[in-house]
Amino acid sequence: MLDVEHVSGGYHSVPVVKDISFQVKSGETLGIVGPNGSGKSTLLKLLYGGLKLDSGRISVDQKPLHSFSPKNLAKKIAVLPQQMEETFSYTVRDVVELGRYPHQHGWLSRLSQEDKRIMENAMKETNVLSFAEYSLDNLSGGEKQRVFLARALAQEPEILLLDEPTNHLDISFQLNLLDTLKRWNQTKQLTVIAVLHDLNMAGLYSDRLLLLENGEQKALDKPGYVLEKEQLENVYQAALNRKEHASVPRPLISLEPAYSNNMVAEDPLDQLEVHQQENLVYMKTPFYWKTFSSAVIGSGFGWHRYFVNRHVSTSYNADDAVLEYKDCLQNEGFDVADTAAMMTAAVLDDGSFTRWKEDPNILVYVTAGVSNAVDASMAYQKQEKTNQIGTINGWIFIEGVLTEAAFAQIVMTATEAKSKALFDKDIRDEETKTNATGTSTDSLLVAATQTGTNFEYGGTISSLGKKVAGAMYEAVSYALDNNQKRHQNEDFS
Repeated sequence: MLDVEHVSGGYHSVPVVKDISFQVKSGETLGIVGPNGSGKSTLLKLLYGGLKLDSGRISVDQKPLHSFSPKNLAKKIAVLPQQMEETFSYTVRDVVELGRYPHQHGWLSRLSQEDKRIMENAMKETNVLSFAEYSLDNLSGGEKQRVFLARALAQEPEILLLDEPTNHLDISFQLNLLDTLKRWNQTKQLTVIAVLHDLNMAGLYSDRLLLLENGEQKALDKPGYVLEKEQLENVYQAALNRKEHASVPRPLISLEPAYSNNMVAEDPLDQLEVHQQENLVYMKTPFYWKTFSSAVIGSGFGWHRYFVNRHVSTSYNADDAVLEYKDCLQNEGFDVADTAAMMTAAVLDDGSFTRWKEDPNILVYVTAGVSNAVDASMAYQKQEKTNQIGTINGWIFIEGVLTEAAFAQIVMTATEAKSKALFDKDIRDEETKTNATGTSTDSLLVAATQTGTNFEYGGTISSLGKKVAGAMYEAVSYALDNNQKRHQNEDFS
Protein backbone atom coordinates (compact mmCIF):
# COMPACT_ATOMS: atom_id res chain seq x y z
CA MET A 1 0.00 0.00 0.00
CA LEU A 2 2.71 2.49 1.03
CA ASP A 3 6.24 2.17 -0.30
CA VAL A 4 9.11 4.28 1.02
CA GLU A 5 12.32 3.90 -0.96
CA HIS A 6 15.63 5.47 0.15
CA VAL A 7 13.92 8.62 1.41
CA SER A 8 15.93 11.57 2.71
CA GLY A 9 14.68 15.01 3.65
CA GLY A 10 14.72 17.83 6.15
CA TYR A 11 14.67 21.61 6.43
CA HIS A 12 16.59 24.25 4.50
CA SER A 13 18.64 21.62 2.65
CA VAL A 14 19.77 20.08 5.97
CA PRO A 15 18.91 16.36 5.95
CA VAL A 16 17.10 15.22 9.10
CA VAL A 17 15.93 11.87 7.74
CA LYS A 18 18.49 9.85 5.83
CA ASP A 19 17.98 6.94 3.45
CA ILE A 20 14.84 5.41 5.00
CA SER A 21 13.15 2.45 3.27
CA PHE A 22 10.12 0.38 4.29
CA GLN A 23 6.76 -0.89 3.08
CA VAL A 24 3.45 -0.88 4.93
CA LYS A 25 0.66 -3.25 3.97
CA SER A 26 -3.07 -2.59 4.06
CA GLY A 27 -4.46 -3.09 7.56
CA GLU A 28 -1.04 -2.92 9.23
CA THR A 29 0.05 -0.70 12.10
CA LEU A 30 3.62 0.61 11.93
CA GLY A 31 4.93 2.37 15.02
CA ILE A 32 7.77 4.86 14.65
CA VAL A 33 9.91 5.21 17.78
CA GLY A 34 13.16 6.86 18.72
CA PRO A 35 14.55 9.57 21.01
CA ASN A 36 13.85 13.27 20.59
CA GLY A 37 15.54 14.65 17.49
CA SER A 38 15.73 11.30 15.75
CA GLY A 39 13.54 12.45 12.84
CA LYS A 40 10.19 10.83 13.67
CA SER A 41 7.96 13.84 12.99
CA THR A 42 10.04 14.86 9.97
CA LEU A 43 9.56 11.42 8.44
CA LEU A 44 5.82 11.65 9.00
CA LYS A 45 5.70 15.01 7.19
CA LEU A 46 7.56 13.51 4.26
CA LEU A 47 5.01 10.67 4.12
CA TYR A 48 2.05 13.01 3.54
CA GLY A 49 3.85 15.60 1.45
CA GLY A 50 4.17 18.22 4.17
CA LEU A 51 7.86 18.38 3.29
CA LYS A 52 9.52 17.85 -0.06
CA LEU A 53 11.87 14.94 -0.50
CA ASP A 54 15.56 15.63 -0.99
CA SER A 55 15.89 12.17 -2.52
CA GLY A 56 14.07 8.88 -2.76
CA ARG A 57 10.51 7.96 -3.62
CA ILE A 58 7.20 7.52 -1.78
CA SER A 59 4.35 5.64 -3.47
CA VAL A 60 0.74 4.95 -2.49
CA ASP A 61 -0.84 2.02 -4.31
CA GLN A 62 2.17 2.05 -6.64
CA LYS A 63 1.54 5.69 -7.65
CA PRO A 64 4.03 8.43 -6.72
CA LEU A 65 2.84 10.59 -3.82
CA HIS A 66 3.35 13.79 -5.82
CA SER A 67 1.03 12.56 -8.60
CA PHE A 68 -2.09 12.88 -6.35
CA SER A 69 -4.09 16.10 -6.24
CA PRO A 70 -4.57 17.42 -2.67
CA LYS A 71 -8.21 16.31 -2.61
CA ASN A 72 -7.49 12.84 -3.95
CA LEU A 73 -4.54 12.46 -1.59
CA ALA A 74 -6.87 13.39 1.30
CA LYS A 75 -9.08 10.43 0.34
CA LYS A 76 -6.06 8.20 0.74
CA ILE A 77 -4.23 9.73 3.70
CA ALA A 78 -5.46 11.51 6.83
CA VAL A 79 -3.05 13.19 9.23
CA LEU A 80 -3.14 13.98 12.92
CA PRO A 81 -0.05 16.13 13.60
CA GLN A 82 1.27 17.08 17.05
CA GLN A 83 0.05 20.68 16.80
CA MET A 84 -3.29 21.56 15.20
CA GLU A 85 -4.22 25.00 13.86
CA GLU A 86 -7.14 26.61 15.68
CA THR A 87 -7.65 29.79 13.66
CA PHE A 88 -11.43 29.90 13.98
CA SER A 89 -13.75 29.14 16.88
CA TYR A 90 -15.45 26.06 15.45
CA THR A 91 -17.76 23.69 17.27
CA VAL A 92 -16.70 20.08 17.60
CA ARG A 93 -19.21 19.07 14.94
CA ASP A 94 -17.86 21.74 12.56
CA VAL A 95 -14.31 20.40 12.99
CA VAL A 96 -15.36 16.80 12.36
CA GLU A 97 -17.38 17.92 9.30
CA LEU A 98 -14.15 19.18 7.73
CA GLY A 99 -13.10 15.56 7.47
CA ARG A 100 -15.84 14.96 4.90
CA TYR A 101 -14.60 17.69 2.53
CA PRO A 102 -12.47 15.38 0.32
CA HIS A 103 -15.58 13.31 -0.42
CA GLN A 104 -17.83 16.22 -1.43
CA HIS A 105 -18.33 17.58 -4.96
CA GLY A 106 -18.24 21.32 -5.51
CA TRP A 107 -18.02 24.19 -3.04
CA LEU A 108 -21.71 24.29 -2.13
CA SER A 109 -22.18 20.59 -1.54
CA ARG A 110 -24.35 19.74 1.45
CA LEU A 111 -23.79 16.90 3.86
CA SER A 112 -25.53 13.71 2.83
CA GLN A 113 -27.12 11.30 5.28
CA GLU A 114 -24.12 9.04 4.71
CA ASP A 115 -21.75 11.92 5.61
CA LYS A 116 -23.70 12.52 8.83
CA ARG A 117 -23.65 8.82 9.71
CA ILE A 118 -19.88 8.65 9.23
CA MET A 119 -19.36 11.79 11.32
CA GLU A 120 -21.59 10.42 14.07
CA ASN A 121 -19.65 7.15 14.16
CA ALA A 122 -16.32 8.97 14.25
CA MET A 123 -17.48 11.08 17.20
CA LYS A 124 -18.76 8.00 19.01
CA GLU A 125 -15.53 6.12 18.41
CA THR A 126 -13.54 8.97 19.96
CA ASN A 127 -16.01 9.76 22.77
CA VAL A 128 -16.64 13.37 21.69
CA LEU A 129 -20.30 13.07 20.64
CA SER A 130 -21.53 14.22 24.05
CA PHE A 131 -19.98 17.67 23.49
CA ALA A 132 -20.47 17.91 19.73
CA GLU A 133 -21.99 21.42 19.98
CA TYR A 134 -19.28 22.81 22.26
CA SER A 135 -16.78 25.33 20.97
CA LEU A 136 -13.29 23.96 20.47
CA ASP A 137 -11.98 26.88 22.57
CA ASN A 138 -13.67 25.47 25.66
CA LEU A 139 -12.09 22.01 25.52
CA SER A 140 -9.08 20.59 27.30
CA GLY A 141 -5.98 19.49 25.40
CA GLY A 142 -7.00 15.85 25.59
CA GLU A 143 -10.53 16.59 24.38
CA LYS A 144 -9.19 18.60 21.45
CA GLN A 145 -6.87 15.71 20.55
CA ARG A 146 -9.87 13.38 20.37
CA VAL A 147 -11.83 15.87 18.25
CA PHE A 148 -9.04 16.11 15.69
CA LEU A 149 -8.80 12.34 15.63
CA ALA A 150 -12.56 12.18 14.98
CA ARG A 151 -12.02 14.53 12.05
CA ALA A 152 -9.31 12.25 10.67
CA LEU A 153 -11.52 9.18 11.06
CA ALA A 154 -14.45 10.98 9.39
CA GLN A 155 -12.17 11.47 6.40
CA GLU A 156 -12.36 7.66 5.91
CA PRO A 157 -8.76 7.41 4.75
CA GLU A 158 -6.98 4.26 3.72
CA ILE A 159 -3.87 5.41 5.58
CA LEU A 160 -3.89 7.29 8.89
CA LEU A 161 -0.72 9.13 9.97
CA LEU A 162 -0.52 10.04 13.66
CA ASP A 163 2.12 12.11 15.43
CA GLU A 164 1.96 11.41 19.18
CA PRO A 165 -1.79 10.66 19.14
CA THR A 166 -1.92 9.87 22.86
CA ASN A 167 -0.55 13.28 23.92
CA HIS A 168 -2.74 14.90 26.60
CA LEU A 169 -4.86 11.75 26.96
CA ASP A 170 -5.26 9.90 30.25
CA ILE A 171 -4.70 6.16 30.37
CA SER A 172 -8.28 5.10 29.69
CA PHE A 173 -8.54 7.31 26.60
CA GLN A 174 -5.11 6.19 25.36
CA LEU A 175 -6.28 2.59 25.50
CA ASN A 176 -9.66 3.47 23.98
CA LEU A 177 -8.01 5.33 21.12
CA LEU A 178 -5.47 2.64 20.30
CA ASP A 179 -8.05 -0.12 20.69
CA THR A 180 -10.29 1.76 18.24
CA LEU A 181 -7.47 2.07 15.71
CA LYS A 182 -6.69 -1.63 16.10
CA ARG A 183 -10.33 -2.48 15.50
CA TRP A 184 -10.35 -0.29 12.39
CA ASN A 185 -7.21 -2.13 11.24
CA GLN A 186 -9.18 -5.33 11.30
CA THR A 187 -12.65 -4.23 10.17
CA LYS A 188 -11.81 -1.50 7.66
CA GLN A 189 -8.28 -2.54 6.68
CA LEU A 190 -7.15 0.90 7.85
CA THR A 191 -3.38 1.30 7.63
CA VAL A 192 -1.93 3.20 10.59
CA ILE A 193 1.51 4.78 10.89
CA ALA A 194 2.01 6.36 14.30
CA VAL A 195 4.86 8.20 15.96
CA LEU A 196 4.85 7.11 19.61
CA HIS A 197 7.04 8.08 22.55
CA ASP A 198 5.65 5.42 24.87
CA LEU A 199 7.61 2.28 24.00
CA ASN A 200 5.13 0.02 25.79
CA MET A 201 2.13 1.43 23.91
CA ALA A 202 4.12 1.15 20.68
CA GLY A 203 4.97 -2.46 21.44
CA LEU A 204 1.41 -3.38 22.40
CA TYR A 205 -0.37 -1.93 19.37
CA SER A 206 2.12 -2.02 16.49
CA ASP A 207 2.56 -4.94 14.14
CA ARG A 208 6.06 -3.67 13.40
CA LEU A 209 8.28 -0.94 14.78
CA LEU A 210 10.65 1.39 12.96
CA LEU A 211 13.39 2.57 15.33
CA LEU A 212 15.17 5.78 14.32
CA GLU A 213 18.45 7.15 15.63
CA ASN A 214 19.85 10.48 14.41
CA GLY A 215 17.61 10.31 11.35
CA GLU A 216 18.77 6.85 10.37
CA GLN A 217 16.94 3.56 10.32
CA LYS A 218 18.26 1.57 13.27
CA ALA A 219 15.79 -1.34 13.18
CA LEU A 220 12.58 -2.41 11.46
CA ASP A 221 10.86 -5.55 12.70
CA LYS A 222 8.29 -7.00 15.07
CA PRO A 223 8.24 -5.36 18.54
CA GLY A 224 9.85 -8.42 20.11
CA TYR A 225 12.96 -7.90 17.99
CA VAL A 226 13.13 -4.10 18.02
CA LEU A 227 12.52 -3.61 21.76
CA GLU A 228 15.70 -5.36 22.84
CA LYS A 229 17.40 -4.11 26.00
CA GLU A 230 20.89 -3.47 24.61
CA GLN A 231 19.64 -1.85 21.41
CA LEU A 232 17.29 0.49 23.28
CA GLU A 233 19.93 1.41 25.86
CA ASN A 234 22.36 2.32 23.06
CA VAL A 235 19.79 4.39 21.17
CA TYR A 236 18.14 6.14 24.15
CA GLN A 237 21.29 6.35 26.30
CA ALA A 238 19.30 5.19 29.33
CA ALA A 239 19.28 2.14 31.59
CA LEU A 240 16.27 -0.03 30.75
CA ASN A 241 14.85 -3.42 31.56
CA ARG A 242 12.78 -5.68 29.35
CA LYS A 243 10.17 -8.14 30.58
CA GLU A 244 7.25 -9.88 28.91
CA HIS A 245 3.65 -8.70 29.14
CA ALA A 246 1.49 -10.71 31.52
CA SER A 247 -1.41 -11.39 29.12
CA VAL A 248 -0.27 -10.78 25.53
CA PRO A 249 2.90 -11.86 23.68
CA ARG A 250 4.54 -8.44 23.70
CA PRO A 251 7.55 -6.98 25.53
CA LEU A 252 7.34 -4.47 28.38
CA ILE A 253 10.06 -1.88 28.95
CA SER A 254 10.81 -0.41 32.38
CA LEU A 255 13.24 2.33 33.36
CA GLU A 256 16.15 1.78 35.72
CA PRO A 257 16.61 4.83 38.01
CA ALA A 258 20.09 5.79 39.12
CA TYR A 259 18.95 5.92 42.75
CA SER A 260 17.41 3.24 44.97
CA ASN A 261 14.67 3.59 47.57
CA ASN A 262 15.58 0.16 48.92
CA MET A 263 18.45 0.60 51.39
CA VAL A 264 19.54 -2.97 52.13
CA ALA A 265 21.50 -3.58 55.34
CA GLU A 266 25.06 -4.88 55.37
CA ASP A 267 23.94 -8.33 56.56
CA PRO A 268 20.32 -8.45 55.37
CA LEU A 269 19.54 -11.91 56.76
CA ASP A 270 20.32 -10.66 60.27
CA GLN A 271 17.66 -7.99 59.70
CA LEU A 272 14.90 -10.59 59.25
CA GLU A 273 12.90 -10.35 62.45
CA VAL A 274 11.04 -13.58 63.21
CA HIS A 275 7.81 -13.39 65.20
CA GLN A 276 5.50 -16.21 66.22
CA GLN A 277 1.93 -15.88 67.42
CA GLU A 278 -0.69 -18.54 68.07
CA ASN A 279 -1.70 -18.88 64.40
CA LEU A 280 0.99 -16.85 62.63
CA VAL A 281 4.69 -17.04 61.97
CA TYR A 282 5.96 -13.94 60.22
CA MET A 283 9.16 -12.17 59.30
CA LYS A 284 9.60 -8.49 58.66
CA THR A 285 12.48 -6.34 57.42
CA PRO A 286 12.98 -2.60 56.90
CA PHE A 287 13.75 -3.14 53.19
CA TYR A 288 12.19 -5.02 50.27
CA TRP A 289 13.10 -8.40 48.88
CA LYS A 290 12.34 -9.41 45.30
CA THR A 291 10.18 -12.51 45.50
CA PHE A 292 8.92 -15.30 43.27
CA SER A 293 6.32 -17.49 44.91
CA SER A 294 3.14 -19.53 44.83
CA ALA A 295 1.88 -17.75 47.94
CA VAL A 296 -1.83 -17.04 48.44
CA ILE A 297 -1.03 -13.32 48.73
CA GLY A 298 1.81 -11.89 46.61
CA SER A 299 2.18 -14.77 44.15
CA GLY A 300 4.35 -14.53 41.05
CA PHE A 301 7.10 -11.90 41.03
CA GLY A 302 6.88 -9.06 43.51
CA TRP A 303 8.69 -6.95 46.10
CA HIS A 304 7.87 -7.64 49.75
CA ARG A 305 9.11 -6.97 53.28
CA TYR A 306 6.57 -8.96 55.30
CA PHE A 307 6.39 -12.76 55.05
CA VAL A 308 3.49 -14.55 56.74
CA ASN A 309 2.70 -18.22 57.27
CA ARG A 310 -0.79 -18.61 58.73
CA HIS A 311 -2.19 -21.70 60.38
CA VAL A 312 -5.82 -22.50 59.54
CA SER A 313 -7.97 -25.41 60.69
CA THR A 314 -8.84 -28.35 58.46
CA SER A 315 -12.40 -27.01 58.38
CA TYR A 316 -11.29 -23.65 56.92
CA ASN A 317 -13.66 -22.57 54.18
CA ALA A 318 -14.02 -19.18 52.51
CA ASP A 319 -15.89 -18.17 49.37
CA ASP A 320 -12.93 -15.98 48.44
CA ALA A 321 -9.78 -17.11 50.27
CA VAL A 322 -7.67 -14.26 48.91
CA LEU A 323 -10.14 -11.58 50.06
CA GLU A 324 -10.58 -13.26 53.45
CA TYR A 325 -6.80 -13.49 53.90
CA LYS A 326 -6.30 -9.84 52.96
CA ASP A 327 -8.87 -8.84 55.59
CA CYS A 328 -7.05 -11.02 58.11
CA LEU A 329 -3.69 -9.41 57.31
CA GLN A 330 -5.11 -5.90 57.57
CA ASN A 331 -6.67 -6.74 60.94
CA GLU A 332 -3.24 -7.94 62.11
CA GLY A 333 -1.66 -4.65 61.00
CA PHE A 334 0.19 -5.82 57.87
CA ASP A 335 0.52 -3.69 54.74
CA VAL A 336 -1.00 -6.15 52.24
CA ALA A 337 0.81 -4.64 49.25
CA ASP A 338 4.14 -5.33 50.97
CA THR A 339 3.24 -8.85 52.13
CA ALA A 340 3.75 -12.36 50.75
CA ALA A 341 1.54 -14.75 52.70
CA MET A 342 0.92 -18.52 52.75
CA MET A 343 -1.57 -20.71 54.60
CA THR A 344 -1.18 -24.18 56.07
CA ALA A 345 -3.15 -26.60 58.21
CA ALA A 346 0.16 -27.97 59.52
CA VAL A 347 1.26 -27.08 63.05
CA LEU A 348 3.54 -24.06 62.99
CA ASP A 349 5.58 -25.28 65.98
CA ASP A 350 6.92 -28.06 63.76
CA GLY A 351 8.65 -25.48 61.58
CA SER A 352 12.40 -25.41 61.06
CA PHE A 353 14.93 -22.66 60.29
CA THR A 354 18.24 -23.41 58.56
CA ARG A 355 20.92 -20.73 58.11
CA TRP A 356 23.97 -21.17 55.88
CA LYS A 357 26.30 -18.20 56.21
CA GLU A 358 28.81 -19.13 53.54
CA ASP A 359 28.71 -17.14 50.30
CA PRO A 360 25.93 -17.15 49.28
CA ASN A 361 24.24 -16.17 52.53
CA ILE A 362 21.01 -18.23 52.81
CA LEU A 363 18.14 -18.68 55.25
CA VAL A 364 15.48 -21.36 54.75
CA TYR A 365 12.26 -21.73 56.75
CA VAL A 366 9.99 -24.77 56.34
CA THR A 367 6.77 -25.96 57.92
CA ALA A 368 5.67 -29.51 57.14
CA GLY A 369 2.61 -31.65 57.46
CA VAL A 370 2.38 -34.79 55.38
CA SER A 371 -1.03 -36.38 56.00
CA ASN A 372 -1.91 -35.57 52.39
CA ALA A 373 1.49 -36.58 51.01
CA VAL A 374 1.25 -37.50 47.35
CA ASP A 375 3.33 -39.19 44.71
CA ALA A 376 3.09 -36.69 41.85
CA SER A 377 3.67 -39.40 39.27
CA MET A 378 0.48 -41.16 40.46
CA ALA A 379 -1.62 -38.09 41.18
CA TYR A 380 -3.71 -38.47 38.04
CA GLN A 381 -5.35 -41.52 39.65
CA LYS A 382 -6.42 -39.67 42.81
CA GLN A 383 -9.60 -37.80 43.74
CA GLU A 384 -9.19 -34.21 44.90
CA LYS A 385 -9.31 -33.91 48.69
CA THR A 386 -9.55 -30.74 50.70
CA ASN A 387 -10.03 -31.88 54.32
CA GLN A 388 -6.65 -33.37 55.19
CA ILE A 389 -3.88 -31.75 57.18
CA GLY A 390 -0.78 -31.24 55.08
CA THR A 391 1.29 -28.75 53.15
CA ILE A 392 5.01 -28.18 53.08
CA ASN A 393 5.58 -24.43 52.94
CA GLY A 394 9.09 -23.19 52.27
CA TRP A 395 10.72 -19.76 52.31
CA ILE A 396 14.22 -19.30 50.86
CA PHE A 397 16.01 -15.99 51.51
CA ILE A 398 19.16 -15.28 49.51
CA GLU A 399 21.59 -12.38 49.73
CA GLY A 400 22.42 -11.72 46.08
CA VAL A 401 21.18 -10.66 42.68
CA LEU A 402 19.13 -13.33 40.89
CA THR A 403 18.12 -13.39 37.25
CA GLU A 404 14.59 -14.53 36.46
CA ALA A 405 16.08 -17.79 35.23
CA ALA A 406 17.86 -18.23 38.57
CA PHE A 407 14.58 -17.70 40.46
CA ALA A 408 12.92 -20.44 38.38
CA GLN A 409 15.91 -22.77 38.75
CA ILE A 410 15.96 -22.28 42.53
CA VAL A 411 12.31 -23.41 42.62
CA MET A 412 13.28 -26.59 40.77
CA THR A 413 16.36 -27.17 42.92
CA ALA A 414 14.46 -26.66 46.17
CA THR A 415 11.66 -28.96 45.02
CA GLU A 416 14.15 -31.71 44.18
CA ALA A 417 15.79 -31.31 47.60
CA LYS A 418 12.39 -31.45 49.33
CA SER A 419 11.47 -34.62 47.43
CA LYS A 420 14.78 -36.25 48.40
CA ALA A 421 14.13 -35.43 52.08
CA LEU A 422 10.69 -37.05 51.82
CA PHE A 423 12.26 -40.10 50.20
CA ASP A 424 14.94 -40.44 52.89
CA LYS A 425 12.28 -40.11 55.61
CA ASP A 426 10.23 -42.76 53.80
CA ILE A 427 7.13 -40.57 53.54
CA ARG A 428 4.51 -42.46 51.57
CA ASP A 429 1.42 -41.68 49.56
CA GLU A 430 -1.25 -43.43 51.66
CA GLU A 431 -3.30 -44.48 48.64
CA THR A 432 -0.60 -45.68 46.25
CA LYS A 433 1.88 -46.77 48.97
CA THR A 434 4.64 -45.30 46.80
CA ASN A 435 7.21 -42.69 47.87
CA ALA A 436 5.69 -39.21 48.16
CA THR A 437 7.25 -36.32 46.28
CA GLY A 438 5.40 -33.59 48.22
CA THR A 439 1.89 -32.76 49.35
CA SER A 440 -1.05 -31.67 47.25
CA THR A 441 -0.89 -28.07 48.50
CA ASP A 442 2.83 -27.30 48.83
CA SER A 443 3.92 -23.69 48.47
CA LEU A 444 7.34 -22.12 47.94
CA LEU A 445 8.79 -18.61 48.07
CA VAL A 446 12.21 -17.48 46.86
CA ALA A 447 13.33 -14.03 48.03
CA ALA A 448 16.50 -12.17 47.03
CA THR A 449 17.96 -8.84 48.12
CA GLN A 450 18.99 -8.05 44.53
CA THR A 451 22.21 -6.61 45.93
CA GLY A 452 25.68 -8.07 46.21
CA THR A 453 26.88 -11.12 44.25
CA ASN A 454 25.23 -11.82 40.88
CA PHE A 455 23.81 -15.31 40.42
CA GLU A 456 22.85 -16.06 36.84
CA TYR A 457 21.96 -19.68 37.57
CA GLY A 458 20.36 -21.60 40.42
CA GLY A 459 20.42 -25.18 39.18
CA THR A 460 21.47 -28.06 41.42
CA ILE A 461 25.15 -27.97 40.44
CA SER A 462 25.57 -24.16 40.40
CA SER A 463 27.30 -22.45 43.33
CA LEU A 464 23.97 -21.02 44.51
CA GLY A 465 21.92 -24.12 43.78
CA LYS A 466 24.21 -26.40 45.78
CA LYS A 467 23.77 -24.24 48.90
CA VAL A 468 20.01 -23.89 48.42
CA ALA A 469 19.60 -27.64 47.92
CA GLY A 470 21.60 -28.43 51.08
CA ALA A 471 19.76 -25.88 53.22
CA MET A 472 16.34 -26.91 51.87
CA TYR A 473 17.04 -30.62 52.42
CA GLU A 474 18.16 -29.91 55.97
CA ALA A 475 15.18 -27.68 56.81
CA VAL A 476 12.62 -30.11 55.36
CA SER A 477 14.26 -33.03 57.19
CA TYR A 478 14.17 -31.17 60.52
CA ALA A 479 10.55 -30.11 60.02
CA LEU A 480 9.53 -33.70 59.18
CA ASP A 481 11.35 -34.94 62.30
CA ASN A 482 9.55 -32.34 64.42
CA ASN A 483 6.23 -33.35 62.90
CA GLN A 484 6.89 -37.05 63.52
CA LYS A 485 8.03 -36.52 67.13
CA ARG A 486 4.92 -34.50 67.94
CA HIS A 487 2.67 -37.21 66.52
CA GLN A 488 4.56 -39.85 68.53
CA ASN A 489 4.20 -37.80 71.73
CA GLU A 490 0.47 -37.33 71.03
CA ASP A 491 0.05 -41.06 70.49
CA PHE A 492 2.01 -41.86 73.67
CA SER A 493 -0.02 -39.44 75.78
